[in-house]
Amino acid sequence: MATASLKEMLAQKAELERQIEEASAKGKADAIAQIRALMDEHALTVRDLGGQERSGRAAKGKTSTGAKVAAKYRNQASGETWSGRGLQPRWLKAALASGKKLEDFAV
Repeated sequence: MATASLKEMLAQKAELERQIEEASAKGKADAIAQIRALMDEHALTVRDLGGQERSGRAAKGKTSTGAKVAAKYRNQASGETWSGRGLQPRWLKAALASGKKLEDFAV
C-alpha cells in the first residue's frame, strides 16, 4: 500500500475540515428550524424561555453574558477604568507597584 504524500494528506485534511464545517452549519440550521417550529406550535417567545429578545441588529457574536460591566476602579490622572475582571491594566499594576493601594482607585 502506497503512502500518501504530505501534500495529499493536507488536501484531504482541508476537505474533511470543510465537510465538518458544512455538517455543523447544517446541524445548527436544522436545530434552529426545529426550535422555531416548536416555539410557533406552542406560541412561545424567547422571553418565555428565560432569555431576552433582540431588538434591531443581532449581537456580534456575543451572548447576554458578554455585556459590559461597570467600572470599579479609575485612574484619576488619565481617566482610564477597570471593571475588576480579567488582568489588571498596566496603569494599575504600576501604581500598585509604587506603593498605592487598590482602594485608592475605587470608583
